[in-house]
Amino acid sequence: MRNYIIIGGSSGIGEGIVNLLEQEEATVLATYNNNEKQDRNKIRYLQFDALNDTLNLDGLPDEIHGLAYCPGTINLKPFHRFTDEDFIEDFKIQVLGATKIIKQLLPKLKKSKEASIVLFSTVAVQFGFNFHSQVSISKGAIEGLTRSLASELSPNIRVNAIAPALTNTSLAGKLLNTPEKLSFHAEKNPLKKVGEAKDVAQAAVFLLSEKASWITGQILHVDGGFSNIKQ
Repeated sequence: MRNYIIIGGSSGIGEGIVNLLEQEEATVLATYNNNEKQDRNKIRYLQFDALNDTLNLDGLPDEIHGLAYCPGTINLKPFHRFTDEDFIEDFKIQVLGATKIIKQLLPKLKKSKEASIVLFSTVAVQFGFNFHSQVSISKGAIEGLTRSLASELSPNIRVNAIAPALTNTSLAGKLLNTPEKLSFHAEKNPLKKVGEAKDVAQAAVFLLSEKASWITGQILHVDGGFSNIKQ
């Protein structure tokens, strides 16, 4: 039985990861901030604010086999309209929240002998998109952290990140909340569709699993070919 912790597991991609892990031989602790969830079967939910809380480790197994850090933001506007505080707050959520929970769980991850950490970036780090300066700064740091930790924590802990294109989740609701917007973004993708949370969650579950035992330090683009194909 493998033990997983999914930070931000109550909505979007995080919820997709939890739903898929529920079908496997696994126990899962999933955290939520605002979207309260009830425990079910092998899933235990815990309220947790990644910025301000320390995760309560009471009752957690000694060994943790996988950790996914899913909290994120999408705040798009011209660079000159961002304040210093905007950048700092986003960095806290996207980066410092991840480093904080990784440090706290590191002893339990090390005990498992073969653990996996999955973080999340975005295709916006690779491309220069208008109005993406805030998210690109934070997710660029995540990609650097991924590679650094993959080196430092090897060989017993693998660390990878997933860089999705625009995905149909509540986080992207304002960008996809009409049929016209959905169609517009789908047409820009080589596969002519917008990804769903499950598309990204399936990749995350693979990276968390033993099936990905020879994969570490990678930034996996789950984006319908957007980052490599131009039509």
